Amino acid sequence: MPDGGSAAGADDVTLDPWGSASVDDYRKLFEQFGIEEFDDVLPQVPNPHYLMRRGVVFGHRDYGPIADAMANDDPFAVLSGWMPTGDPHIGHKLMIEEIIYHQQQGGDAYALVADLEANSARGLSWAEIDRHTEEYLLSLLALGFDPEDGEIYRQSGNERLQNLAFELGAEANFSEMQALYGFDGETNISHMQSVVTQMADILYPQLDEPKPTVIPVGPDQDPHMRFARDLADRTRYFGVTEAYASFEADPAERVLIRAAYDAIEDDDIRCEDAADYLREHHADEAGTSVLPKLDNAGKEPIRPRVRFLNRNATDEAFEALIEAIDGEKRVFEGHIDTFDLDADAAEELAREVELDHGGYGFIAPSSIYNRFMTGLTGGKMSSSIPASHISLLDDPEDGYEKVKSATTGGRTSAEKQRELGGKADECPVYELYTYLLAGEDDEFATEVYEECVGGERLCGGCKEQAAELMAEFLEEHQEKREEMRPVLEELDIDVESPRRR
Repeated sequence: MPDGGSAAGADDVTLDPWGSASVDDYRKLFEQFGIEEFDDVLPQVPNPHYLMRRGVVFGHRDYGPIADAMANDDPFAVLSGWMPTGDPHIGHKLMIEEIIYHQQQGGDAYALVADLEANSARGLSWAEIDRHTEEYLLSLLALGFDPEDGEIYRQSGNERLQNLAFELGAEANFSEMQALYGFDGETNISHMQSVVTQMADILYPQLDEPKPTVIPVGPDQDPHMRFARDLADRTRYFGVTEAYASFEADPAERVLIRAAYDAIEDDDIRCEDAADYLREHHADEAGTSVLPKLDNAGKEPIRPRVRFLNRNATDEAFEALIEAIDGEKRVFEGHIDTFDLDADAAEELAREVELDHGGYGFIAPSSIYNRFMTGLTGGKMSSSIPASHISLLDDPEDGYEKVKSATTGGRTSAEKQRELGGKADECPVYELYTYLLAGEDDEFATEVYEECVGGERLCGGCKEQAAELMAEFLEEHQEKREEMRPVLEELDIDVESPRRR
């Protein structure tokens, strides 16, 4: 399974898109699932959002192409969405802001309502789904999504999406869904269909044109990203890899062949020479897989090349690719070797031929991951525990009171707080400043943190300030929501689903 698996041992993390979202140690996500640290790519981002600067966006998969597209004003897209199972809350606001940020950086922006998933995986009625859908869309617009420069859709009303989902379903099988999601004989078919619909969501921005696409999600959604990246690869007409001889070699084997090629100072290196070198210098690593291949190839020269693998191409597309490759090439039954193209040029050519012959040419989608917010009452933030979270629909006074009643990272007394400082890194109230209340003002967020850990800021005053800021935010947001009602009515989207009966 590409990009890591989902099976979990006693000390492992299980990522369940429909379960209770919680991660105790984010480092395990890097180790177990191959998620990369966002700090590594942050210097490449031209104008990073404050959630990126403050580490709320903690991880990514392959965000480099998105950063490059923003820097070079090249096409790219952003997509995310929500399952309408409850009121929108401040956790959803993070995702909305990340869509809007990428839209403002020049990306094609897509916001979706995962209503098919809400119906099949959570069993909500269409009346409930419609009510929550309207609330989500009003907050999306109020927070700044530009519907004239983006697309909003419901899964249930998007025929192109459903057709793509049907095609992707032909590339998926139950065993991998079982491994990724823990599905079993009791899982209903609609739930499984909702998964391939989400795969179609993730690839939907590329239907008209392949382009780098980023999906902002929580880490619990990473199984979807791994599956979507795999399906994007599987649907391609051609794969492009490096190769050194006529036989097939997996990535680990190619590393060993390259090591032998670089080490042997001979312009006429043969496969048997590489086998002898690996037996002497890399016996443990070479094992039994690559050596028989090299031995069987015997005196065949080792020459670095780029290989086009025929995965799903029609005969016409394969012939067209042969014709399109300039320079020296070798044509085999299932692949073509070229000696005059680099990997990037080969990828571009393969995608061009695929598009000319009816393929999608998908680029593997990227993703960024947000930290989960701590509940105001401590522990997990849960939509089923109203006191633990702030709904974007909360009355400002209720929001004020929730913050005033929140758990803090303070000491047992004001004296101890002044002496030892507060534990801001364990404080749900400080998280509110970081994630929301400080906005773009990094200096203010830093000031709150330093005053807390330095003992200058006491919890009572800190919560009072946060509560007032929260009430102001809710009041302003809800005023904007009301302003967006006529805008929503003009959009080409059915707030009331035709499936409702």
